[in-house]
Amino acid sequence: MRVDNEILDQLRSRLIVSCQAPKDSPIFAKEVIGAIAQACVARGAGGLRLDTPDHVRFCRDKLPDIPIIGLWKREYPRYEVYITPSCQDAEEIAKAGADIIAIDATIRERPEPVAQLVEQIHKLGKLVMADIDTLESAVAAVEVGVDLVGTTLYGYTAMTKQFSPPGYDLLLDCIASLSVPVICEGGIVTPSMAKKALDMGAYCVVVGNAITGIDLKMEAFYCGIAL
Repeated sequence: MRVDNEILDQLRSRLIVSCQAPKDSPIFAKEVIGAIAQACVARGAGGLRLDTPDHVRFCRDKLPDIPIIGLWKREYPRYEVYITPSCQDAEEIAKAGADIIAIDATIRERPEPVAQLVEQIHKLGKLVMADIDTLESAVAAVEVGVDLVGTTLYGYTAMTKQFSPPGYDLLLDCIASLSVPVICEGGIVTPSMAKKALDMGAYCVVVGNAITGIDLKMEAFYCGIAL
């Protein structure tokens, strides 16, 4: 059963900012992520995408009215999926205050089936965002009841590693084939690219590293000038 369409209405045609950092970075501290999130919202972000219960909880307290897509990057032995892989992970993100819970919905070996995750998240009264890499995985996710789909993992799985995001073609295929909102996420690095995605029919756009990826930007500059 689909729930809380009011949250989806708030995100329509908006920019969602992914405020994340490597776990070994000083900016991974919840207070820093929270400050970055507040700065993004103050300058026009319509929603946030956040990793870990601590970050979701902290930002929910500071920004009670902003839609939050929450996830928990967790590594399980023998499995490649790491975006909210289990029902327990999803429950912790739900308790922290996320409105939407993002899960890896690619067609890969996983600790728990996508259908089981979707059922449990809906029981918690939350929406489910399926992070997918192909149209096949998107269709399968919609068949088990996800509420929205994101092109998040295009270019980041074995099936799509030969491609570079953003997945505009995948975006168009999903829009044409699916009955749920489709979010463009991954590889959006300029405002014009974000606008192109919206003009193509994306429900909304997620931007991460281009806005908040301090560690990766610094590393790129350093590698680019190092002798």
